[in-house]
Amino acid sequence: MAHNQQSNYSGTAVGFTVFAAVMMMMIGFFQAIAGIVALFNDEWYVVGVGEEDWTFKFDITAWGWIHLLLGIVIFLAGIALFSGQVWARTVGVILALVVAAVNFAWLPWYPVWGIIMITICVVVVWALTAHGRDIAQQ
Repeated sequence: MAHNQQSNYSGTAVGFTVFAAVMMMMIGFFQAIAGIVALFNDEWYVVGVGEEDWTFKFDITAWGWIHLLLGIVIFLAGIALFSGQVWARTVGVILALVVAAVNFAWLPWYPVWGIIMITICVVVVWALTAHGRDIAQQ
């Protein structure tokens, strides 16, 4: 017996999900570049004012590995979002939250960049949670 079900497909929602996927790929690329720079030239990053009072005192090389590995993973998750799978959206939300937290801890080194990355991550989380399911219907 065929059941005629009306679809709630939204082109706008698909657009937001594609936007989130592309932003995740961009975030991953930028995170990886920041990690590579920290690994190969740890003198390039300058510690901001008040670093001695900051809770997250990691060596620049450690930050380099964190950024590089996280960048690779979030880039791959962005690619996976194009499949429309629930697991890809779930991983995307979790990784966006992790990247936002890492960039919060990175604020003493690059506060403006960290705030930009946190903002993009918040938009990615919103796009994936509010509009993510429609890309599977495309």
